[in-house]
This record gives sequence, structure tokens and C-alpha cells, in this order.
Amino acid sequence: MASTPARLRDGSSARALAAAIDMTAVARDSRSLYLGLAQELHRLVEEGAVAADARLPAERVLASVLGVSRVTVASAYRELREHGIAVSVHGAGTFVVPRGDSQPWGGILRGTQPGVLEFVNAAPPASALLGPAYDAAARALSTTGLHVGYVPTGVGRLREAIARYYSARGLPTTADQILVTAGASDALHAVIDTFVEQGNRVLTEHPTYPGAIDMVRAVGGKCVPVAIDPDDPDTFVENMDRAARQHDPVLAYLMPDHSNPSGAVLPETSRRRLAATLHRHAVVTVVDEASADLRLDGDADVEPFGAPVPDRACITVGSLSKTVWGGLRVGWVRADPVHLARVATTYARRQLSVSMMDQYTAVELFGEYDAVVTHRADQLRAGRDAAMAAVTRSLPGWTFHRPRGGLSLWCTLPPGVRSTDLVESARGRGLLLAPGSRFGTGYAFDECQRIPFSRSPEEIEDAVAVLAELVGAGVDAGPRESVPSHAVPEAMV
Repeated sequence: MASTPARLRDGSSARALAAAIDMTAVARDSRSLYLGLAQELHRLVEEGAVAADARLPAERVLASVLGVSRVTVASAYRELREHGIAVSVHGAGTFVVPRGDSQPWGGILRGTQPGVLEFVNAAPPASALLGPAYDAAARALSTTGLHVGYVPTGVGRLREAIARYYSARGLPTTADQILVTAGASDALHAVIDTFVEQGNRVLTEHPTYPGAIDMVRAVGGKCVPVAIDPDDPDTFVENMDRAARQHDPVLAYLMPDHSNPSGAVLPETSRRRLAATLHRHAVVTVVDEASADLRLDGDADVEPFGAPVPDRACITVGSLSKTVWGGLRVGWVRADPVHLARVATTYARRQLSVSMMDQYTAVELFGEYDAVVTHRADQLRAGRDAAMAAVTRSLPGWTFHRPRGGLSLWCTLPPGVRSTDLVESARGRGLLLAPGSRFGTGYAFDECQRIPFSRSPEEIEDAVAVLAELVGAGVDAGPRESVPSHAVPEAMV
């Protein structure tokens, strides 16, 4: 079988597509050559090798390169159209149809009902240190009665605390490089809204955080997915270099520390090479550090992405949502003053100020941040170990990389099991999950399933038991408990 190809750019050439097609597999289809070609094209779309919105080569040109008749290619394209995989646009060509999804990743998470196992979101419960921090913040706020309560860029004490946090990690930072936002998603939205315009391209890891994909698309941008293999970071750097040369992107979005969904960490040597490569191509890198501090095996800090390159090369976003609580709406943007001023202008159109109570609470939490991180790591380590043990014991054929941090297992499913089918059946059994395809830009990753380990070990055991029942019964095992429609979350993290 042909090796996994590099991601094909928009309007990909017939030669590049032909190199990705396994003609041996095409010829094996006993029904007809065009059905074999259609099946192979469908496979490339599902695996993400051909991106959503990609324009397929002209029938005549692809036929010539493949050495088949134009009728064969035309019939294969017709088969894709009939199955909703492609669409023809008069005068423009044949395009891959983007995969639709009715549940956005932005919005407000709704609470679930008793008895429903909510595993859509990789979000931990509130830290035990949150309550005392709120009490201390309330006492501090009692002395600020004359303050109007609006601080557009963030409370000075908090910006200074965040700057010290980065400086201690090896990325010298001053308070004027920090903008406080209402969470990391708010920060990311402000950055993308500032720098991405209609038609601009943004490089992304593949798989990646779906919220970032949605934000880029919302402003008219286009994501260019670059496959990342935790076992082969050097190839990822090379592929990012190639994509930057081919696509002229304005930004690159990365989660180099405990990425969502895989938990992968980009090694120091690789991140240095990648930072330098993107800077050489004049691509600003947006570094999402929402999970950077979720180290579960006592690993030492990895140098922050972008430390060796000028500040203008990278914009970092972070928050306390994973280490403390998603309900504490405090995030930030770290950037050089010129870039930060642009982001602050964009953000001011959406938000007058972040809650003073939340900001004062964040100041208290940064004062004992080592204890905050230790407490969260202990909780997540228990969940991770429970999830790995349960999957290994109850779901034979499921494979995963052991994550050294983060919030979830990223599992590869056995042949013949699709995440979309599994998620739909699990919902009828009272278990809510996000389909693997939501972590890609098109039809990729339907053979993968994310299992958050941010819930309790007991809940994780219950969730895996439901999955084991479904897989053992051929996916459809009948109802366990109906799920109220208002229990389905609108946002996924």
C-alpha cells in the first residue's frame, strides 16, 4: 500500500494526487475500475490526505497521469458526488465537500443530567485551592470600593504575576507584554480575528483542537493541516517547512505541550528548529499553552516554544482553566508590544474588562501556583492510569500512546469500527463523546476516539464499560438510558 502522503494543498496537482493513490488497490476492485478509484479517493479524503474544500484535478489531466480513461475518472467523480463526498461547481471544477457538524466548539457548556456520562469535554473539576483563593480575593476587593471595575488590559498585579510565570520558565517577559482575557478561547479568538482575513491560510497540527479550526473558518480563513506523529517530530518539522513554502500562511497554530487530543509534547530540539523555520518564513506562530503545565510523570519543564527567536515571531495564549477550573474565566495573550497592541484593539471591541473578582482570584492562585499544579497533576494522573488500565483490559484492539501529560487518551480503533457510529450508539446509552473526526479539518480520524481522563476513575470505568458493551455487540447494544436533548453540551474543550 502507498505510504501516507504529504497533505495535498488546495487545487492539488494531478501528479501529487496520483502519487497518493494506490493503483494496486484500485485494480483489485472486482466490480469496475471506476468504483475502485472512487473508493481510493474516498479513503484519501477520510484520512485527511485530501483536505476538505480541496479542488480535485481536472478529469482529463488526472486520467492522463494515472493512465486510465477519462470516462473512468469522470465516473469515479460522479460516484463521490452521489455519496456526498464531492460537489461540482460550474466553471470551477470538482471540490471535496467539507464535513458538517451541528455542534460548534464555541458557546457555553450546559450542565448534564444525573446518570449521564459526559465525556465530550476534557475539562477537570474545580481545584480544591479555588475556594480559599476566592475568599482572599473578596477581602482584597473590599478595599477597592472607589474603583470603577473596568481594567481593559488586565489588573496590573495579575499581568505582573503572569510575566513572572513566563520569566521563571525561561521566556523573559514584562507586564506590558500581557493582555488579560476571559479564558484562552477568548484570547485565541482575539488573535485570529486580528491577523486572519478572508482567504488567508493558517497552518495547524493534524489532529488539533477543533475550536481553533472553527475560529479560523469563522473569519474566512482556511486551515492547512500538517500531520503530526508523536514518534517522528523531525518529519513534522520538515512538513511544516514545506507547507509554509507552498501555502504562504499568515499564522501557524500549535499546541507543543500536551496537545489536544493526543497529549504529545514537541521535544526541545524539534521546537527550536520549528520556531526558527516558521520565523524564517515570516509566519507568526500562535502557541496554545492551555495544557502546558499538566505534566503527570514528574518531567522537567520543556523550554517554552519560541524562546530562542524574537518575541515578534510568536504569540502565546494561556489560561487557568485546566490547572484550576473552567469556570474561572481568566486567560491571557503574551506577545511583543506591537502585536499585543493590535490584539488589544480587537479585544476592546468585544470586552470592556475581565471580571475583577476572577482576576484577583488568579493573583492569589499564582501566589501558590506550584501547589495548584501539583494538586491538578495528582488528580489527572489517577484518571489517566484508570483510563489506560480500563481500555487495555476491556477494549482489545484499541491502541494509544501513553500520554505523559494533558487531559485525554487518543485511541486508534480496531479495523471496521468508526468513531461516528460509536459516538452515536454511545449517546443512546447515556455516554456522550466527541467523534474523532472533529479533531481534523475534513473526514480524517474517524478511526480514532478521544477519551478524556479528567473525570473520576469510577466514571472512567463506567464509560469504558459502555464502550466495551457496544463494541462487543457490534456497536449497537440498545438503550442504557435516554439522554435529554438539553444535556448535550454545545461547547467542547
